[in-house]
Amino acid sequence: MIRINRQTDYAIRVVLALAKHSERKRICTTEIQREMLIPPAFSPRIVAELARGEFIVTFPGRDGGLELARPADQINLREVVEYFEGPITVSDCMSGRTQCPFDTKCPVRCRWGKLQATIIHELEAITFDELAQDALEADIVSLPIFNYS
Repeated sequence: MIRINRQTDYAIRVVLALAKHSERKRICTTEIQREMLIPPAFSPRIVAELARGEFIVTFPGRDGGLELARPADQINLREVVEYFEGPITVSDCMSGRTQCPFDTKCPVRCRWGKLQATIIHELEAITFDELAQDALEADIVSLPIFNYS
């Protein structure tokens, strides 16, 4: 089963919040936590990882906050997902880490390859600018992407 973990989900929410508020540029972490329903315990680690991955820039201090490191239309969903999850593979046989006795002659592996290529293509096509526009048009203040209960 292909599944995005909680940390990745929260990272996507942080980038989306910044993309939605691009006119204000810098947003404080507590505002993002409140708007995107991110537990405060997760926030420092996610913010640090997003900064390390050069998705956001952090500004400490009273007038500090977070802002996108590049325009939202230049950050796609695949980049963030792969940064937190690693390469997208739908099966171990597609990862190149295991030796398949059927290799390229396997009809299932061929289909996995097509599915994987489609998923990667779709994730690359989704920019955070597009997601922000969708969220603003839907008038979504808080966007819980996944339910972890």
